[in-house]
Amino acid sequence: MPLQMMEGSIAVAETVRLCRPQVISAYPITPQTHIVEGLASIVADGRLDAEYICVESEFSALSACIGASAAGSRVYSATTSQGLALMAEVVFNSAGMRLPIVMGIANRAISAPLSIWNDQQDSIMMRDSGWLQFYAEDNQEAVDLHILSYKICEDHDILLPAFVCFDGFILSHVFEPVDIPSEKEVDEFLGPFKPYQQLDVKDPISFGMYATPEYYLEFRYEHDQAVHRAADALRKHGKAFGEKFGRDYSELVEGYRLEDAEVAIIAMGSICGTTKDAIDEMRAEGKKVGLLKIRCFRPFPAADIVKALAHVKTVAVLDKNISLGAKGAVGIEVKDACYGLGIPIYDYVLGLGGRDVRKKDIKKIVELAEKGSGDMFYGLREELL
Repeated sequence: MPLQMMEGSIAVAETVRLCRPQVISAYPITPQTHIVEGLASIVADGRLDAEYICVESEFSALSACIGASAAGSRVYSATTSQGLALMAEVVFNSAGMRLPIVMGIANRAISAPLSIWNDQQDSIMMRDSGWLQFYAEDNQEAVDLHILSYKICEDHDILLPAFVCFDGFILSHVFEPVDIPSEKEVDEFLGPFKPYQQLDVKDPISFGMYATPEYYLEFRYEHDQAVHRAADALRKHGKAFGEKFGRDYSELVEGYRLEDAEVAIIAMGSICGTTKDAIDEMRAEGKKVGLLKIRCFRPFPAADIVKALAHVKTVAVLDKNISLGAKGAVGIEVKDACYGLGIPIYDYVLGLGGRDVRKKDIKKIVELAEKGSGDMFYGLREELL
């Protein structure tokens, strides 16, 4: 198929159509609204045979998805920021019930104070919920990860829900050329949804039922093991995706000019594009800098990160989130994974609430890391404090 110039949210909506969800339930919230508006139009125009459920809140949206998924339907929803926060109880329930729901997250800052602009605090705050978490660098990756997520989530060895995260406004409202696969290609790759188990009046079962202390720990263990198994599922299905569509997603992390790098930058999402441009300029100046992009935050690719960083001298983590009272979530996990390697790892919290991060900022962070200055809020306006 030829490349099409499309807004990110509409590209996601068109891709979800190709995945043939039977039930869509969502509530509009900036900057996610265009996704569900697009899907509403697609269903109304008869381009997708699906039940589109209009609900009164994000809590209700995901609750409806739980019921539809448990009844044996492929489902989709999308949200962001306060909407995801309102869903919190249902986010944990859907994961614990092992329902393969796919939900797009147009990443946006969390209140208060109110912000409609981008950072990754919303999805990061749900990192312990048991959902898989994938982060897209650009709109092509957002498109591809939606298709791939259905394949992984519906794998009977996994059976988990997934967030497909892409930066609000920076990607969701930006027009980029994307390759939207054909219906035939996606049908061949995904196939029809085959539920592992489903609600049936003729053969009653229960989902998410009461667990006494004698059983609860084992439920959590099995859930944890499924999240870990998802890493191999991503490698397997990501490779098959590459063979089918020409874009390989068999790795949880991706290096850029990292092979001989002395300084490694670690990041997730659209900031990776800016970082690559900054790296090219620093390379031209003789600095050996590279990028390690994290595509999959849950399961966390600890072993992959250790392997990729084995030769570097310094690491700078770019965190568009903050675990208040500690550090950025990515920095915390990278330091845990690399404990004992002897590599200095510095965490820079930046870009919160949509503050721009430019190439000059990436270069400055590399200078700070080389000098051993890190673990900071980068870009603070001291005059406001």
